[in-house]
Amino acid sequence: MITPKFAAPKLSLHAELKKRVNDYFQTKGIQPTGNYKLFVKAALLILSYTALYIHLVFFTPTAWVAILECMLLGILTSGIGFNVMHDGSHGSFSNYPWLNNIAAKTLDMLGASSFMWNTKHNIVHHAYTNIDGVDDDLNAGMLLRMCDTQKYHKIHRYQYIYFWFLYSMLYFFWVFFTDYKKYFTNKVKVVEIKKLKFTDHLLFWTSKAAHIFFYVALPIYMVGVWPWLIGFTVYAMVAGFVLSIVFQLAHTVEETTFPQAIQPANKIEDEWALHQLKTTANFATKNKLITWWVGGLNFQVEHHLFPKVSHVHYPAISNIIKRTCAEMNVPYIEHPKMVHAIASHVAHLKKLGNQ
Repeated sequence: MITPKFAAPKLSLHAELKKRVNDYFQTKGIQPTGNYKLFVKAALLILSYTALYIHLVFFTPTAWVAILECMLLGILTSGIGFNVMHDGSHGSFSNYPWLNNIAAKTLDMLGASSFMWNTKHNIVHHAYTNIDGVDDDLNAGMLLRMCDTQKYHKIHRYQYIYFWFLYSMLYFFWVFFTDYKKYFTNKVKVVEIKKLKFTDHLLFWTSKAAHIFFYVALPIYMVGVWPWLIGFTVYAMVAGFVLSIVFQLAHTVEETTFPQAIQPANKIEDEWALHQLKTTANFATKNKLITWWVGGLNFQVEHHLFPKVSHVHYPAISNIIKRTCAEMNVPYIEHPKMVHAIASHVAHLKKLGNQ
């Protein structure tokens, strides 16, 4: 499958949105990248994560406390991913490229490959959101049917029940399988990965080896096989579920669409910005705690339209984008609460399971 092209209308929605958002930053005299609040949050998350890891491995508490700490470590893993790695990978963490690079590389510290993530997320997902056969985020395996163009199996009638468990498996598959699949096939779905330089190969293998050492070998040596297995499973399942549910609520809900290219021209009928508005949804944008923890990814519309803008600015520019969408009579999908978004996601999975 060849990646499709988007329409290019004379009156560009994207151009108007960019003009208004750029005017906001110029008027305020601020940079669209992160600020001291983001840097403080990043330091807090990383230091908390490091301290908790050291306590678990070298000063292991009693079993029930250790399990609670493993759960918290999984939550901190997702927090670093949302707030530090994600902005860094988009170049929006800081004005300094070297600092963005360090922030992006926290993903390698957590066991996954920042190089593979860049292709999968920044290049493929952001360009071809919700296009089946291209967007790798829709490729959840045979057990999950995310859109109506995917093959139906009888087991899908129960997917709205068992998806909770499958989402918890994300970390395991990501770190121990999908990264390697992308590395050896040199592809993300149908999109070829750019040629890896020697330093890219070196980072991939050294970070994977370090992950095996710090998260498997060393803990087994310190606490034994069974305590490690239980603790690591709890940690990985919590991290996997939190990461999964936040990203799924942004795109696979009842209100979003899953466009297919018009053939034989292989063209999407909407321009890119309108495509993003139809395939992306916000949730719980008034909840400051959720916004703080998920790194503004509940403002997913703003993120997809302006990935180079740090999430610390999403609440402010959301008013501009929402007003522009109303003026131009285009959709702006938003669930007022997270529970509403989860209900919509469950309903979406249930509907696809009944076909």
